Amino acid sequence: MNPTLARLLTRLYPRHWRDRYGTEFESFLQTGEGGHRTWLNVAWSAFWEHIVPTQGGNMDPNANSFRTILKHPSAFLPLAMSLAAIGVLCGAAVYGVLHGGHGIIRQPDEGTAAHLWQLLMAGQLPVLLFFAIKWLPRAPKQTLYVIALQAGAALASMAPVFFLGL
Repeated sequence: MNPTLARLLTRLYPRHWRDRYGTEFESFLQTGEGGHRTWLNVAWSAFWEHIVPTQGGNMDPNANSFRTILKHPSAFLPLAMSLAAIGVLCGAAVYGVLHGGHGIIRQPDEGTAAHLWQLLMAGQLPVLLFFAIKWLPRAPKQTLYVIALQAGAALASMAPVFFLGL
């Protein structure tokens, strides 16, 4: 393949990828035939490298970034639990409407939806505490952003309970 074309195709990849693999990849492209399929394949791979970066090595220059921290289960799980609690409330409301009521059907013992909501909301606390203990010393600013996001999701789940008196 033409060295200029190999250089241009290598430039399609993100900078952190090129810093690690660029020289080797460019020489690899120069030794190959380089037909239209190769061009399309390299362009497609470069596009995906921008969307889903390579996990090998330490490709992320800032391992304590907000995005990286949010991918850890201890950060993501409380958010998922808050969203599941909102889903339980919505599901109970839809069930109530479908069965002739005007929303959530009140039951003498609170009902299954209320118990699930309580378990989801209370279950977040130990995970959130673990997350804070682990990440606050490493990256305080980004950790506080994640905790604020988690608090917002928890408040969004508590709002219908408070305002509707459930």
